[in-house]
Amino acid sequence: MFLLRKLEKCVLRTKQEFRSVTIDAANNPIVTVKQGKLRGEVKKLLDGTPYYSFKGIPYAQPPIGELRFRDPLPPKPWYGIRDALEHGSVCPQYNMTSLELVEGSEDCLFLNVYTKILQKNAKVPVMVYIHGGAFMSGSGDADMYGPEYLFLHDVILVTINYRLEALGFLCLETPEVPGNAGMKDQVLALKWVKQNITAFGGDPDNITLFGESAGSASVAYHMLSPMSRGLFNKAIAQSGTAFDDWAIGKDAVNRAFRSGKVLGKDTNNKDELLAFLRSLPAIDLVKLTFKTRTAEEKHRGLPMYFVPVVEKKFDSVEPFMTEDPIDVALAKKYDNIPLLIGYNSHEGLLMLEGQLKKAEFMNKNPSYLVPREIAEKVGMQKLQVFGDMVKSFYVGNKLLSNETAAEIVNMQTDTNFGYNTHRFIHFYKDMDTPLYMYRFDCETDLNVMKNVFGFQNMNGACHADDLFYLFYNELNKDYYNEQEKLREIVFKLTKLWTDFARTGNPTPDSSLGIIWKPYTTSNREYMILNEQLSMGECADKDRIDFWDRLYCEAGRPCMYNRKCNL
Repeated sequence: MFLLRKLEKCVLRTKQEFRSVTIDAANNPIVTVKQGKLRGEVKKLLDGTPYYSFKGIPYAQPPIGELRFRDPLPPKPWYGIRDALEHGSVCPQYNMTSLELVEGSEDCLFLNVYTKILQKNAKVPVMVYIHGGAFMSGSGDADMYGPEYLFLHDVILVTINYRLEALGFLCLETPEVPGNAGMKDQVLALKWVKQNITAFGGDPDNITLFGESAGSASVAYHMLSPMSRGLFNKAIAQSGTAFDDWAIGKDAVNRAFRSGKVLGKDTNNKDELLAFLRSLPAIDLVKLTFKTRTAEEKHRGLPMYFVPVVEKKFDSVEPFMTEDPIDVALAKKYDNIPLLIGYNSHEGLLMLEGQLKKAEFMNKNPSYLVPREIAEKVGMQKLQVFGDMVKSFYVGNKLLSNETAAEIVNMQTDTNFGYNTHRFIHFYKDMDTPLYMYRFDCETDLNVMKNVFGFQNMNGACHADDLFYLFYNELNKDYYNEQEKLREIVFKLTKLWTDFARTGNPTPDSSLGIIWKPYTTSNREYMILNEQLSMGECADKDRIDFWDRLYCEAGRPCMYNRKCNL
């Protein structure tokens, strides 16, 4: 009798699935992935062309309860047809734009797939995007990362969520909480894409991983991590590398104990701490970055500390990264793949207001202008000398102030983004693999970040301004719809990105009127991304020269290429 009832339920479920396919296929396409069936939605591009949207797809089990802080587990299959019509929950976070706590849900490990074709043998190039937000904010949702601009060309777009801040990057150096859970979330998302993208018309052997800011640093980490090997074929890194101070966690265990203390648990026992942190509402674990800063951290560098770490090795745990990223790069312990990498011309506009608030302190204590990687390696006397050198190089005999705002922007651009972009591509360079470097310098109404901060009167492109030329959203759609010039720029930039994703070359032909020359260590060729595309050599030469000499003198790996006077 039991078996008969089970069979009846199975037959009923099969009929329901069949009925859903026949009724909804026109407007709600259904695809079958490894875990089950997904019902998507037909949407329209700006020109009215239809495309298919599948949102809120779980790529991992919910990391809740005893799974909090642990490495993610593969998703479980489901019965019937799962709706993929709405985004899944965002991860609990401190929203860096609204400056508000967002409760979201710990059950947030979802991804979204957008495609213009659903033929399994179509083999469309796939672009997987990792969002930025200082590893503490953001999601892959379409309210920021709409596919419409990239869909001016033939690609599939995948966007993902991953655990943020303490929930994603707490590290106790134990087998249970070794660190890098958020990075392992990203790896599991890539595995899901590799296994399932064929169902959406994608080519599992032509996947480009790209990201901006913390997402860009994540891309660089995946290029170096043995855990990510074979999961993607090309990479685009926009404004961030695994070498940046803000992307490398230090003193993680002590930070975990400080987290417990500020939340009400003062203990030196890791098991007690873990049990306590698992007992709290997820929202209590948000914004710990600012609550756990040391006196040194309040003045040096960017406030980003729950970030990827170098893991301690354990027999029972597959690690994401067990060596310093720069050591991995120098030892060439990675599979070399095509890379397109760069930064925005005036990234430091994002930090200007905060730097001006600290100007009086920095004028008296210029040693805090020196990056952490150097500060950790030299004595106090030399650190003070270096600090004076940095201040003198950028502002001469003047003070850090409103009068020298442009120089402060350059300094923040170089220390947080520019120099390590040069250093990463220099050490990653392999003669057999073409690499492409750029500096983004567009100045239009699409520079949303720059305009929001009120810096329209200052030169260049702010941190994250490039995103509004690649993704469609509420903040840029009116400008795009109203100005033909902006539509032309967006077309060119997205063509460069998607041609690279398709072929490994951003200009496989001369249709844009220019050929993007690959980077060489001798000439450091780069594309100037402006209204008129042009090639240059040795971007920001004098400034990169200065920092390379400083890193050299501190005994850190540096480029020191004489052709660029380095």
